[in-house]
Amino acid sequence: MPRPNRGVPEKSKDFKGAMKKLFASLNKWKYLVIVSLVLALISAILALITPNKLSNLTDTITEGIRPQINENTIREILASEDISDQDKSAFIEMAHEMEKEGNSDNNGIGSLAKLDTLSEPVKEKIKPIMDLDKIKGIAIILLALHAVSAILNFIQAFTLTTVSNRYAKNLRAKISTKINKLPLRYFDSHETGDVLSRITNDVDMVAQNMDNTMSTLVTSITLLLGSTLMMFITNWVMAITAIIASIIGFAFSAFILKRSQKYFTARQKELGKMNGHIEEVYSGHNVIKTCNATKLVTDEFDELNKSLYDCNRKSQFLSGLMGPTMGFVGNLGYVAVCIVGAILTSNNIITFGVIVAFMIYVRMFTNPLSQIAQALTALQSIAAASERVFEFLEENEMAEEKTGFKKLKREDAKGKIEFKNVKFGYDEGKTIIKNFNLTATPGEKIAIVGPTGAGKTTMVNLLMKFYEIKDGDIIIDGISTKELTRENIHDLFIMVLQDTWLFDGTVRDNLKFNNEVRDETIWDACSTVGVDHFIRTLPGQLDAEIDNSDSISQGQKQLLTIARGMIKDAPFLILDEATSSVDTRTEEIVQRAMDKLTIGRTSFIIAHRLSTIKNANLILVMNEGNIVEQGTHEELMKKNGFYADLYNSQFKK
Repeated sequence: MPRPNRGVPEKSKDFKGAMKKLFASLNKWKYLVIVSLVLALISAILALITPNKLSNLTDTITEGIRPQINENTIREILASEDISDQDKSAFIEMAHEMEKEGNSDNNGIGSLAKLDTLSEPVKEKIKPIMDLDKIKGIAIILLALHAVSAILNFIQAFTLTTVSNRYAKNLRAKISTKINKLPLRYFDSHETGDVLSRITNDVDMVAQNMDNTMSTLVTSITLLLGSTLMMFITNWVMAITAIIASIIGFAFSAFILKRSQKYFTARQKELGKMNGHIEEVYSGHNVIKTCNATKLVTDEFDELNKSLYDCNRKSQFLSGLMGPTMGFVGNLGYVAVCIVGAILTSNNIITFGVIVAFMIYVRMFTNPLSQIAQALTALQSIAAASERVFEFLEENEMAEEKTGFKKLKREDAKGKIEFKNVKFGYDEGKTIIKNFNLTATPGEKIAIVGPTGAGKTTMVNLLMKFYEIKDGDIIIDGISTKELTRENIHDLFIMVLQDTWLFDGTVRDNLKFNNEVRDETIWDACSTVGVDHFIRTLPGQLDAEIDNSDSISQGQKQLLTIARGMIKDAPFLILDEATSSVDTRTEEIVQRAMDKLTIGRTSFIIAHRLSTIKNANLILVMNEGNIVEQGTHEELMKKNGFYADLYNSQFKK
């Protein structure tokens, strides 16, 4: 029984190799990817331009709200005959006071309150003048930059999303083709859950993270490098201040992350224990009730639940600090920029607009760091998932069967099968079928019995060409299976297995599966098998929707699969433990249906319940890959050998 899906591993075995294969497989869409990444780059560059434009806008507005006290206006006021000497003296006195306060020349906005003490002619000379045309021009440029950046972001996001979805679609198509070319050996050696995880979870992991990760990396790296460069170009003192403040905050975040990692690991471990316990209790609910073990499993659940609670509480608490910490990083940068900026502004080294620009640059510097860290983590998941998908796609396929093969039609088949010195082993150097010889005549019913591991099912797999024989030959009506395609061989056989299989759909679709037949033929087969009454009780009868759930009993499922085989009407029949999972009464019904199915067909019956194969024309007793006895039931019982021991062991207490 396959274990539940364990999910995608956090890290790949070969990150570089996996990413190389991933980008190589994206070659079909490389131009779209390049265009989208270039758009992301341009969008990031436009975002880097906006802080300086905003700085210019701030400085222009500042210029427009401060008095125009400069050498020209002072000269004009002193030379003006319309202004009294008293007003001139008051103006000069105010100008000196403003200079002492550090608000003179081009960097000061003046004391607006002191303007009211000046005469109207003086105020007219130094009144603030807002350059609305310049402000409007800068505002339009800012609006255009943001609009173009948003449009480019939308186009690149749409493009990458389209690429990722098409890529996922292409991967699923390749997997669908690949899965039909893989030998049975692959599925025997891999858990079903692992195969399904590669086909579903891993493909989704690649598709969902690929578009965001690539654009995020390009944008974040551009913003990080660009903001650092722009900060140093604008003012190196402020740049160092912002970077040091951010590094201090990130160091604190890294410390928290390192401390919390062990609790996240422990939480996943405890969660696995909890899920395993719940699954075990749920599947064994009846046993727990009959053994009065409710308190025992409840106490164990409480212990596991408490351990999970402790790990979850600690991990969530520490991870919950990351949000406030990242906020602290940003705020620390803002505060540092404002303090140092205020000092530099008071010393007439920078303008107020530079502080505004740096506050934006700080955000551009801190956000990409966390985004790059998240993107790199996502890249690890993408690499691990894609690695598993590529491993599946690179598995060795069955040999091509296109030319040089013969064709044996159903209607031409006589029903003779010969095994000649067949040798086979699943692993190199280990042979489990040794010189197997057998001749099955048309219409003969051959039973294959033996202990577990004797090679019974292996013989069927070789006959169906699921595996290639190591040596010897299998001949069907004079034609070697090596000269027949697998599809041709499968068309000649009806298989009824221990594990019944019904898919979601109507009864009709399940019964005529891949065969074009009329309803009359379906009803005849169902009547012969004895499942027609059950079908008539269903709402819609042949149009009733069914699936492989427990709503239909195992016996009814088996009868439906036997009816499906009868509808196929192939010359050869394989029954592999077809009655092992049903009760005694249902076994009799199924046995009668199988007896009808064997009429006129060369049949191979594998059975553990030896009572079901008493009427076989020939019983082959296998042990360790060899036929140790053969004959009818009566002949083998008289020999009192290996078969007799197997048969009698069924009735021992």
